[in-house]
Amino acid sequence: MTSSGHPTSQLRVHTTALSVPLNLISHLDPSDPQLWMREGNGIAGNGTALRLEFSGPTRFRDAAETWRRIAAAAHVTDEVRATGTGLIALGTFTFADASATTSVLRVPRTIIGRSDGAAWVTRIRTADDTEFDPLPTASALGSEYRLSLRAGQMSPDAFRSAVADATARIQTGELSKVVLARDLVGRVPVGADLRRPLVDLSLGYPSCWTFAVDGLFGASPETLIRSENGVANARVLAGTISRGSDGERDEIASIALATSDKNLGEHEFAIRSVRETLAPFVSDLEWSEQPFALKLPNLWHLATDVRATLSGSATSLDLVAALHPTAAVAGTPTPDALRLIAECEPGDRGRYAGAVGWLNATGDGQWAVALRCAQITPNNTVTAWAGCGIVAGSDPDAELAETDIKFRPIIDALG
Repeated sequence: MTSSGHPTSQLRVHTTALSVPLNLISHLDPSDPQLWMREGNGIAGNGTALRLEFSGPTRFRDAAETWRRIAAAAHVTDEVRATGTGLIALGTFTFADASATTSVLRVPRTIIGRSDGAAWVTRIRTADDTEFDPLPTASALGSEYRLSLRAGQMSPDAFRSAVADATARIQTGELSKVVLARDLVGRVPVGADLRRPLVDLSLGYPSCWTFAVDGLFGASPETLIRSENGVANARVLAGTISRGSDGERDEIASIALATSDKNLGEHEFAIRSVRETLAPFVSDLEWSEQPFALKLPNLWHLATDVRATLSGSATSLDLVAALHPTAAVAGTPTPDALRLIAECEPGDRGRYAGAVGWLNATGDGQWAVALRCAQITPNNTVTAWAGCGIVAGSDPDAELAETDIKFRPIIDALG
């Protein structure tokens, strides 16, 4: 673990109510936005009171243990006491244990929040600081910019070949499912206002989690885990089809997805994985017997909501550690799928298909699977990813087309 700030220093936290809700994105730092938002509600962070980095197979556990110590030592005054108030850390974690990219917990110096008509500001400082930062001011968006994304380390032909190889190995019984991804790369102009794609994503996909944490940004439709006051919820997505071009074709597409043996089988792998993983942490577990069709602007997903009552002291980050990687982003059996991903994908996924979200001082929090996302590096390179589940009978051309659909939110937001 590495850190900037003083992880052993006591954090001082003060949350107060605001008289009116503020526009979260307009109050973000244009060069370093920190955001977690859905349908206009969420939290927006500025500055850094504390930044912690983790890596390797123990990154989740190390982060959870470190956060417990930091939260226990913090001095918190919370006059609002709502979801997202008090001491908060935003986090983003890598997909693979061996990733060269670091996983991060980051505590902003100021956080503006809004939820169900309530609004607040949280100011955070270390014991070495004498004053809290002022409330961030809103600013107009910077100049528009457009960039095109090109194939990265895996070309379309290479992706088709990888799908064909994976399908053949699935048909021999080596494994049941694997999720393969490919990447697109580009470069953001120097000085670009990084809030611009967040505006496009939040307007285009309001029911998704629009996020920006440590250079990773996107709009994820999949809640990995959300825990509050002893209750945990998850939304499992697996199985996808493109939206129809009109009402009639859209209804046909929805029915085709709901009756597709291939997609239903893929979804069953994913939901079974989540149920089995959560079982040791909960006293009861509820889910719908049949998945429902979740409608997004550009596609349909098969979805299942899971609700559980926690039976112990596990934090949201402990649950993330247990759930990751789900069958929806890795495959089944997980160890075999991870080996095949490492063989078939030429590059490092980084934080794509990892976990992104936040947690508070008690360990409650909200985490999503980092999908429909891209990573911006300090040298302005941007890399986007999209993947799909490969099972017996998968068609390489159809799977490539599915990744094109899943790239659309990021391509539209940047170009």
